[in-house]
Amino acid sequence: MVNWLSNNFDLVLEIVAVIFGIAYVLLAAKNKISCWIFGIIGSALSIFLFIFYAKLYAESVLYLFYVFAGVYGWINWKNQKDNHQVFQHKLKTHLFIIIGGTIATLLFYFTMTYFFSGAKKPLTDSFTTIFSFIATYLTTKKRIENWIYWVVIDAVTTYLYYSRGLEIYSLLMLSYSFIAIYGYLKWKKLDVVKL
Repeated sequence: MVNWLSNNFDLVLEIVAVIFGIAYVLLAAKNKISCWIFGIIGSALSIFLFIFYAKLYAESVLYLFYVFAGVYGWINWKNQKDNHQVFQHKLKTHLFIIIGGTIATLLFYFTMTYFFSGAKKPLTDSFTTIFSFIATYLTTKKRIENWIYWVVIDAVTTYLYYSRGLEIYSLLMLSYSFIAIYGYLKWKKLDVVKL
């Protein structure tokens, strides 16, 4: 048993991180502050996996951000006066977010390819990383549109992880896409404040 665990440590780590990840997204979709604890732990486990096994360096930076965002999200959600209130941006705001995100993706891509010659799928990795930063921030601020961003990001990340041999993480991202749809529909039933 010990020999099997040592030979399959990356698989075990991936499974445990996936369990924490699913718990995080389901709890976030249900607007539960405890989601952030699961997100922090799952993200910390993922950092190790991405650096030492998958060589997805941008993803490891992203998951480090998730750890800090988890702390920020916990504090922000805890300090919100009305827990059943979520917010919605205007379409114009999202156009600026998408344009800015695209520019940041290209800058990050060129930086990645310059400093990390061994990076795999650097453009896709850069896209999912930058837009995940954006969507996570929107989640911490309880912006309902975060779920729409996550549907797209998680679908692209499904491909990225599968192409790098992370089949379990790939299934996780696919399930996240469906949970994001559920989260959007669930949050639509809350008190949506237009900004």
